[in-house]
Amino acid sequence: MTRGNAPAVPGMAIEEVDTPALLVDLDALEFNLTRMAAAAAAAGVRLRPHAKTHKCAQIALRQIALGASGICCQKVTEAEAMVGGGVGNVLLSNEIVDPPKLARLAALATRTTLSACADNVVAVDAMNAAAAQHGVVIPVLVEIDAGGDRCGVDPGEPALRLAGHIAGASHLRFGGLQAYQGRAQHIRPALEREEAAHVAASASGRTRDLLARHGIACDVITGGGTGTWAQDAASGVYTELQAGSYIFMDADYRANRTADGTDYSEFRQSLFIYTQVMSAPGRHYVIVDAGLKAVAVDEGMPVPDGLPGVPYVRPSDEHGMLDMRANPGALRLGAKLRLIPGHCDPTVNLYEWLVAVRGDRVEAVWPVVARGEGR
Repeated sequence: MTRGNAPAVPGMAIEEVDTPALLVDLDALEFNLTRMAAAAAAAGVRLRPHAKTHKCAQIALRQIALGASGICCQKVTEAEAMVGGGVGNVLLSNEIVDPPKLARLAALATRTTLSACADNVVAVDAMNAAAAQHGVVIPVLVEIDAGGDRCGVDPGEPALRLAGHIAGASHLRFGGLQAYQGRAQHIRPALEREEAAHVAASASGRTRDLLARHGIACDVITGGGTGTWAQDAASGVYTELQAGSYIFMDADYRANRTADGTDYSEFRQSLFIYTQVMSAPGRHYVIVDAGLKAVAVDEGMPVPDGLPGVPYVRPSDEHGMLDMRANPGALRLGAKLRLIPGHCDPTVNLYEWLVAVRGDRVEAVWPVVARGEGR
């Protein structure tokens, strides 16, 4: 991928960073990385975070250095980018059925420790053929529908049949269960979110026990996420946590409630869109240079940091509007400010660089190596 000029250089003052840019507060990032790594270790489960959140090899390597067993990738191109950046253990935690993609997957397995998921025999047979062609044996996890109503075979007998099919393949081996319940992560009330996590763990545990009764060992049950990680880690079922957004956080996760009804705040906000007021026409709003090409709004609008009551509204391609009626005069023409993204993952995918800052200075500039890698 050809990359444009970076918006910053190490040593630069934050105020000099070109906008719009994506900032990562290193103090907050390191707190989040350490907290989740320590929590997983204390619970006796492995951490295999989703790289779709950051798409950045430098962050993946930091996660692994703190004890993560590897990372999850959702696309073959994403995995290729991560392996090219030095990552040595990848789970393709998504369904792959296209033979050319499976050939690239098998080729990647000759370079790194790689496992994959499947929820149908057609994909299993095609993956086995690709693995045989490249002379590798690929661990394949059966993806079950743990309540997310998306990919995955039903728990129980359907999962058992697919596991047996994988176990009988010449160049595959049964690698465990993929049991990610994505919908549970954003259920707002804490008790309802915990119940959804319990349902997913129960379905996974029953399937594990059924496999064992038929002589199929299930040593890996991987899933969970940032919204349910504590319940997942304590379930006694999951052996790996796939949380990803915990490193950055976003406004959507903040909208989750804790047991006492407060904002979800177990991790610190470390990701910000850095933007500048490009127009202040003297009415009740100002215009910033972060529009739809700089912010993902699928889970809601970004939130101006440190400006309570000032909403971000009416984004267009290159413009974002801040309604200043609650705080008139707070922002003048040329002022720079931070926005908390509504959804961190797709926001990161809009940028080629992460500007890592500490205090008021730029410490590093990291390429988003898997940006746009959706194949």
